[in-house]
Amino acid sequence: MRKTIIAVWNFYVEGFRSMTWGRQLWFLILLKIIILFVLLRGFFFRPTLAGKSEEQKIEYVGEQLLNKK
Repeated sequence: MRKTIIAVWNFYVEGFRSMTWGRQLWFLILLKIIILFVLLRGFFFRPTLAGKSEEQKIEYVGEQLLNKK
C-alpha cells in the first residue's frame, strides 16, 4: 500500500516537473480557490452569531430550529 502511494506521488511530481507551465498553472489554481473561498465566506456565510452572548446564541439557534419549515 505504501509503495503504491509513493509511486503515485512520484508519478505526479515528475509529471509536473516536466511541464513547462505547471507551476504557473498551479499557482493560478490555488489563487482562484483562495479568492473563491474568501468571497463565498464574505458574502454568503456571514457569522450571524458573532458578538452575541452565550444565552443569545442559544436563543437564536432555538428559534431557528423551531421556525424551520
